[in-house]
Formats: sequence, structure tokens, C-alpha cells
Amino acid sequence: MRIPIGSVTPASGTAEVVGWVHEVRDLGGLAFFLIRDRTGIIQVTIPKKKASEAVLAAAKAVSRESVVRVAGAVKAIDKAPGGRELVPELFEILNMCESPLPLDVVEKVPADLDTRLDARFLDARRPRVTAVFQIRSAAMHAINTFFFNRGFININTPKIVAAATEGGTELFPIAYFDKEAFLNQSPQLYKQMMMAAGFEKVYEIGPIFRAEEHNTTKHLNEATSIDIEVSFIDHHGVMHILEDLIVHTYQHVHDNCSYQLANLGCTDFAVPKAPFPRLLYSDAIAIAQKKIEEPIKYGDDIGSAAERVIGAEMGGHYFIVDWPTEIRPYYAMPYEHDPSICKAFDLMHPRMELASGAERVHQHDLLVQQIRKKGLNPESFEFYLRPFRFGMPPHAGWGLGAERLIMTMLGLSNVREAVLFPRDMHRLVP
Repeated sequence: MRIPIGSVTPASGTAEVVGWVHEVRDLGGLAFFLIRDRTGIIQVTIPKKKASEAVLAAAKAVSRESVVRVAGAVKAIDKAPGGRELVPELFEILNMCESPLPLDVVEKVPADLDTRLDARFLDARRPRVTAVFQIRSAAMHAINTFFFNRGFININTPKIVAAATEGGTELFPIAYFDKEAFLNQSPQLYKQMMMAAGFEKVYEIGPIFRAEEHNTTKHLNEATSIDIEVSFIDHHGVMHILEDLIVHTYQHVHDNCSYQLANLGCTDFAVPKAPFPRLLYSDAIAIAQKKIEEPIKYGDDIGSAAERVIGAEMGGHYFIVDWPTEIRPYYAMPYEHDPSICKAFDLMHPRMELASGAERVHQHDLLVQQIRKKGLNPESFEFYLRPFRFGMPPHAGWGLGAERLIMTMLGLSNVREAVLFPRDMHRLVP
């Protein structure tokens, strides 16, 4: 019975493993194979004078990245991966791999990101790429557990919608029979509607679509958003939930993914400490004005250059709070004492924005007024506005980018490395 390679120890006595031929070395009297599965790598040593004819024939015929089954005695050896080697009595080729390979899985020959993504199935065999997605899986597990343990209801909202979440032109139109429709930018409108349903605390992890013509290392046109909405809470309350979630997720990865972190070279992986600092938008602009040459003024959005200098000043995760109402979505609640500022926030990593949220407008008439101020037609949002006439509670929420969270957590250079099959301006396949 086969066992995962990572579980094989000298105490196993004998073992049967299956996996891919990672490397081959022939030293005359001895042949060495490194066999890999998702849990690790084991050295298979074949003494040619003692091995059976069947083992020798298979070892001679096999190519790198072929799928094999190997069984035999396990021995301790200091210089081998994991301090053990397997001497095979069985060496069976389950499926032969063609040569040459589209890219080098051992990574002795570097490949650019486009080449890697074109052969993603092969790129994902690399231990460090496998590690990214094992950690992503662990992070998503931690996030789901966090919400369930706090009484959230998991929901799924439509990805084909009739109206834009925030207006604007960043939309993918689609043919929907005889109607105009779009791929959804965010579950925002629907998760707010669930507050009117009395669900009180909801979350969704799902795809969002933005037709932004960006070609940067941090933008995707299809991304995964982690969204929450909570009733009877203000923006400070959901900020506490967000920072607690970040700490919880980092801690889970720290405690459960040591092997994967080692494969990625994350030897200094640190769990951030909450609470995160709160930086006023006005103070963030002041920092940017001092540190960058490009003009930036109060009322501008904070671009990449400003994010970098502000992040360098702050040093870790932090919030930018109290944004100008004019540059935030219509559903952000203005302050009563100064409606020019709203109860909105962004969660920032020193490299980039990770999440955006706010306390929401829950009064129907004020929401209609806000929609009109943005140059939008309230009639287009009637399905969304209707619940606000029938007892909408105060509520707040946020959306967190899963790919950006993983990218910054693991120090990846490009957000495309944090998603298996990225969609950007130029990539629609595989």
C-alpha cells in the first residue's frame, strides 16, 4: 500500500511510493533517482549489480517527469533528502513523459512567468509552486473556520448581474438572452440586501471581475474576493474583525505550513500583531507629498508610488481611514459632523492595498441622494434600493483580495503567482 513520500522514514522498514521522476543521476555502478510527490522528495538508489533485470530495465528507460511506482527497503542515509533512501525491489513506469520538457521543473534553467503560465500544469509540479497553493489552501481553510466560529452565514451571490456595483466603465458586458448584463464587480449589493433579510453576519469567498486595463504585478481581471457584511456594527467593528482575521490566517499558516514555507525560503515568516495602526487619509496624503515627486493632493486616490512611500513609513499592516466622501462609493456612510468625509477605510500592506470597506448608508433617501451625486440613475438600482424601504439595519463590511493576501504573505513578486490560471488583459488560456 503506497504512502506519501513525506511520511516515509527509516523506521518504515519498507515502503511503496508513487510520484514523478524529479532528477536522475547515473554514477556507473549506482543510479540515483529523486522521486517527488506533493508531500516531498525521496532518493531511490539502485545498486546495478544487485538490482533485478526488471528494475534495471525500467530505470534505464524512464525519462524525467515520468510517473512511477517504486517499492522496497528504506534505509537511513544522512546525505539524502529527509535522511533516508529507498532501495527498490519494484520500479514500475506508470506513464512515460515526453522529452524535451516545456520548462525545467528542477529550476536549474530559469523560465519567465509567461512560459511558466503557458505550461501551468508542469510549472505547478515545482515544489515551491506547489507550496504556494498548499499555503493558499491552508489560508482559505483558516478563513472559513474563522467565520464559522464567529457565527457568520456563508452565502453565494450572482456573478451575472443587471447593474454595476459601483457604476463606471470597469465592466465586462455579456450576452444574456435579450437583456443587458455584466459580470459582477463585487457581491456588495447582494450582501447588503442580506442585512435586510436579518442574516446579521454573512461572508462569501468568490470570484469578482474588473475590466481594468492594468498591466501591473498587482492587478487581475478575475480575482477572488473575501467579503463580509455585518449588521448592528460600525466601521470600527468590522476593522477589528479584519485585523483579527489577518492575524488568525498568518498564525494558521505559521503553525501548519512549515514545510511549504521552507520550500519558499520564508525563513523569517512573522505573524503580524493587532491592532494595526489607523492612519488618517489626510495624514497619508501629507506623507506622500513629502516623499514623492509626482503631484498628489487631498481628494486624489492613493496610487502605487504613494502606497510604497506610505508603506515604508508605516512598516507593517495598517489602515487608512476617514476618506473624502467624493472618492468613495455611494454606499459609504458620511460622517454626521462633516459629510465631506466618510466612514471608509482601506487595509494596507507596505506593498499595496489589501482590502477596502466602510460603514454603509442604511437610510433609503440618503442612499438615493448619494447615488445621484455619483451621476448614476437610482432607477437602475431599484432591486437594491427596495430592501432599504422595509427596515434595513445599520451595517458595515469589507472586501479582501485573496490573491493579494497570499502575494504579500509569501513575498511573491507578481500576483499571478498566487492564482493557478490568472486572467489579465492578455491571458485567456489555459
